[in-house]
Amino acid sequence: MTSSATRREHDLLGDRDVPADAYYGIQTLRAQENFHITGVPVSHFPKLIIALAQVKRAAARANRQLGALDERRAEAIEQACAEIVDGALHEHFVVDMIQGGAGTSTNMNANEVIANRALEILGLERGDYEQLHPNNHVNLGQSTNDVYPTAVRLAMLLSFPALAEAMDQLIGTLREKGEEFSDILKMGRTQMQDAVPMTVGQEFRGWATTIAEDVERLTRTSRLFQEVNLGATAIGTGITSDPRYAELATRELAELTGIPFSVSADLVEATSDTGAFVTFSGVLKRIAVKISKICNDLRLLSSGPRAGFAELRLPAVQPGSSIMPGKVNPVIPEVVNQVAFEVIGNDMTVTFAAEGGQLQLNPFEPVICFNILESTRIMTRAMTTLAERCIAGIEVNRDVVDGYVRHSIGVITALVPVIGYAAATEVASEALETGRPVADLVLERGLLDERRLAGLLSPASMTRPVRPTATGTIPALTVAEEPPAAEERTAEDEERTHES
Repeated sequence: MTSSATRREHDLLGDRDVPADAYYGIQTLRAQENFHITGVPVSHFPKLIIALAQVKRAAARANRQLGALDERRAEAIEQACAEIVDGALHEHFVVDMIQGGAGTSTNMNANEVIANRALEILGLERGDYEQLHPNNHVNLGQSTNDVYPTAVRLAMLLSFPALAEAMDQLIGTLREKGEEFSDILKMGRTQMQDAVPMTVGQEFRGWATTIAEDVERLTRTSRLFQEVNLGATAIGTGITSDPRYAELATRELAELTGIPFSVSADLVEATSDTGAFVTFSGVLKRIAVKISKICNDLRLLSSGPRAGFAELRLPAVQPGSSIMPGKVNPVIPEVVNQVAFEVIGNDMTVTFAAEGGQLQLNPFEPVICFNILESTRIMTRAMTTLAERCIAGIEVNRDVVDGYVRHSIGVITALVPVIGYAAATEVASEALETGRPVADLVLERGLLDERRLAGLLSPASMTRPVRPTATGTIPALTVAEEPPAAEERTAEDEERTHES
């Protein structure tokens, strides 16, 4: 229970009573009153708090080396920051994530918490700012306009590994299913119509590949955050800071975090530029679009179970209806779809916020920060959930997929190189009119014998390119034969290529 005792603090606008047990101070109190917006405080994102503390810690180290901050205060500030990095006092970061002032309220929240904890470390009372001040000492040589964007970049870099790990988990699970289902033939579809056969394994491997493409893309894009404007102060000119401060503070931040940060070549440009955020958010959107498309496919392929595609059986994780007994819904793909919609919308917000900056500063970085960190957080959880609670437990309804292949018109495409387009068209038309299988009609018309037809309609023939023999015919392949990897070329293949 919060104590009713208070302490009196003063700022530009006058005096206010702050809860005595609070580590934050008067400026944080005003921000709490002003910004009842999302209901999501900075403490919702621990990585952002850790990033703020690391930036302040690096600044204290740099200022101590420059002689701007005495040993006693510097050590107290560093210790306070170290405690916050380890998880202490996060509940005192109370300002709303979306706020006016370009992040000033968040920066002051950090300054006040660190100052009051440092005062305790020195054996003094909270609020005794004559001894150690949030602005004069914790914020020495700094401005919100370099501290906040630097901390946001660090927070995103600290959040990225969990996202990459979740992506790798999903990719691995999809690949495992691709291997498990590599021998099951099914009908592929284009424009919601039967196309040509493929294996269920190829479908899952395709999903794995489309996600894997973006792991490196996201990693490469995240490196843009390693260039920071620490030392730029208000607009990039470095006013109030020592000329050596920017390089020194950035080097200290790199040492503290193990991340190779560098000072931007043009601090004026860097202070107003939000291009890195737009690029990173764009890759998150790209991934969200791909994940959502996969979930659309899963919902279609598992639809039914009696009146839909019913090719896949998704794990039943909860009852699906309050009125229809026995109904089970694809709730995991559905929730991941919704996460993707949120991420796509967040990217639009980031785009507008980046475009809306004026002159030497973009005041909308708080909403950029909020949306990218939120997108990263929910995408991480969504991919883990999709992998563990859906993909890993998927089964194939073999009777259904076999039936679709057997009665599909699309298999006729595999026969075109041998029987010709005209004959194939006649067979397809009759199959469509009568509902009879293509294979039966081909045999009945004497276009192929059973052995040759079986070879042409085998999974190996229908799910990969097959080189014609010297006689211009396609050799029969066994049903169990697996298509070789693209790089696994036989000596015979190489000889044929040379002859061609």
